[in-house]
Amino acid sequence: MAPEQAAEPSPLEVFLQSTRTEFDQVRMEMKEIGLLVEQSQGEVDKLANRNASITATLHQLQAHFDTVPREDIKSAYEAAQDAQQRLFTMRGQLEKLQSDQAHLKRYVEFISKTQQLLEGGPTPVSAEQGSVSPVVQIIEAQEEERRKLSRQVHDGPAQSLSNFILNAEIALRLLDTDTEKAREELKNLKTSASSTFSSVRDFIFELRPMMLDDLGLVPTVRRYIDSYKERSGLDASLVVTGKEARMQSHLEVLVFRAVQELLANVREHAQATQVKMTVDVDTNQVRVGVEDNGKGFDPDGAGFTGGQGRGLKTLKERIDLVGGSMEITTAAGKGTKISLVVPT
Repeated sequence: MAPEQAAEPSPLEVFLQSTRTEFDQVRMEMKEIGLLVEQSQGEVDKLANRNASITATLHQLQAHFDTVPREDIKSAYEAAQDAQQRLFTMRGQLEKLQSDQAHLKRYVEFISKTQQLLEGGPTPVSAEQGSVSPVVQIIEAQEEERRKLSRQVHDGPAQSLSNFILNAEIALRLLDTDTEKAREELKNLKTSASSTFSSVRDFIFELRPMMLDDLGLVPTVRRYIDSYKERSGLDASLVVTGKEARMQSHLEVLVFRAVQELLANVREHAQATQVKMTVDVDTNQVRVGVEDNGKGFDPDGAGFTGGQGRGLKTLKERIDLVGGSMEITTAAGKGTKISLVVPT
């Protein structure tokens, strides 16, 4: 009696196995290209900061062209040309990687849907698509804040200190040859120091306003709106109703960070000329509304995936954790109104 032969796999089973293998391979490529995109973005940020620093130095040299040695001028212009070329090349490389990454994401989605249809089971989820744990979200939020702080320190105080050094060197060189020009440089240095000191105070207020602990939410928001109007140039107004009662510290911080996030989105994304804000505090809850006359957006659209979308999503998750709620009313070309309620 002839031994029973194993049944040959059907074409469907062969195709399914090939699809699973392809899915695993593409998922590995997604991880690799994700790392390359992250590394390239970091390099682009560094080169952009270096280019900005060199540009500021060139502006200083142009203002004192007659007193700066030719060798210093030549070195500065060569450094500027090299920085611009490196930045241009690196940005091109980053755009190519991001394009490849987008194609791979679409391919992963296609393979997942194919498997679901053929197997009748749940759709396989890639590492990029899977749900993110609260711990990962917290870590990512912390790292994003650190990146923002790093950019702000570099573009603000660090850049100003670099200019201070250049101005001081110019003043020292002029002391022996032209005391009047040296005195003028020192006056400019004092003016720059005053301006930088003001910027550092604003930076500290953005980071953690001490008056939030001392005076509470409403006075801090009033102070922030005044500063926001000066820095953004927008027509910003604030209406406060209810009792200015103190809340638990973590709730005051949560609401203030929400105000910062919403107003920053208006400044950076809305292309608005006017923003109206309302704050209502009572014994049970605090209600905040921010309304602008900007371009609006589609919160369900595919394009809503950048910094604004991530920021609003994270903000909503934080408010949900304390039993609050957030509502977005917007449409393209019709402005945006965001309302949030936090129980006290």
